[in-house]
Amino acid sequence: MVLGLISDVHANVLALEAALKALDRAGADSVLCLGDLVGYGPSPNETLAVLRERNVMCCLGDADERIAYRFARPQTRKGVADEILEWTRDVVEEDHVAWLRTLPVQRRLETEAGRLRAFHGSAHDPSERTNLQQDPMALTRVLARHRCQVLCAGGSHVPYYRKVAAAGWVVNPGSVGLSLNGEPGADVCVLRIDDTGVEVRMDKVDYDYAAVAFDIVAWGLPKSVAEAVQFGRMGTRSDPHDWGHKSD
Repeated sequence: MVLGLISDVHANVLALEAALKALDRAGADSVLCLGDLVGYGPSPNETLAVLRERNVMCCLGDADERIAYRFARPQTRKGVADEILEWTRDVVEEDHVAWLRTLPVQRRLETEAGRLRAFHGSAHDPSERTNLQQDPMALTRVLARHRCQVLCAGGSHVPYYRKVAAAGWVVNPGSVGLSLNGEPGADVCVLRIDDTGVEVRMDKVDYDYAAVAFDIVAWGLPKSVAEAVQFGRMGTRSDPHDWGHKSD
């Protein structure tokens, strides 16, 4: 089994297309996306159309939840993320909103190496965060609690993976549309899984991020997001979900 693993596409269709082409070249049998399909980027409709056309397995992210469900929306606008999601709600097509409502919070796959469990934030709430950078004993308990041998979680926008002794693997594929590890490009992960175990390979895929930055500015969205797309970082904040200050 060769599984392509991606996350945090954030309405960046050029990055998504580049990522999917890279996974095709790597021989991925299927692609699993850990959510946050929209938010930050300038192309929500185009991005959702590509994911649906390619039959990418998707989990519900917290940005997706806030577009799909009124109860998930904050009462007041707090900053950049809220500003862009408000714009997204105005432009996204209702058919895509209906599709977002069909997405599960988590996915389970049975593999030759055991069960794989995947979600955006946590197994029950897309807006929570699962810390995969804990000590090995803590991660062993995390894998046991989720009853899986491979645990995949997104949300940090920074790629990370770790073999946890005999317990299994934890994997965060980073972000396709808003990578924040200091280098622009789309983060992708390939999992090769068979009865001998799991092989994890991370990659950074180049795309025309200058064009995406131009579109962000052209739509009147915050320039700070355009800069983050081009440089792979956003100021002093490492977590996009904490990006709550107002910015122009």
